[in-house]
Amino acid sequence: MVKKIKQKAGVRQLLNNSSQRVTAQRTLLLELLRRSGGHVDADELYRRARKKYPRISLSTVYRNLQLFKKLELVDERHFDEEHHHYEVKSGEEHQHLLCIRCGKVVEFDYPISGKLKEDIGKKYGFDITDIEIDMTGLCSGCRENESKTISSRN
Repeated sequence: MVKKIKQKAGVRQLLNNSSQRVTAQRTLLLELLRRSGGHVDADELYRRARKKYPRISLSTVYRNLQLFKKLELVDERHFDEEHHHYEVKSGEEHQHLLCIRCGKVVEFDYPISGKLKEDIGKKYGFDITDIEIDMTGLCSGCRENESKTISSRN
């Protein structure tokens, strides 16, 4: 079940519906994730939260991210080995382009994933509930910098 978080009142309602206590910290963290519009790691979320709630701890951020994941309010993405990124579940399937040099993440939507789920599911007898497609490469900025570096060597 995908829940879409549209506004602050929606954040409180989702927590109420999940039988979890609605705390100022939980509300703040979900609101910051919602407003981030992208992929935030726990450290960045912690930095943003401390600006509004200076007494929040990093362990509180991690604990609540795990709770939000369990409640299916956020998705945890593993773009690299170092740490995880979180995004609010949007209800809309999307894919990611990942720059292997600078770590830039670009979201895109391409309708092939629905066809993949259907074809692969049918072929192997699976009821596929989710699909993640991450493509890696160099973003235009890193590719341009690489070209300049090669040119300067010659």
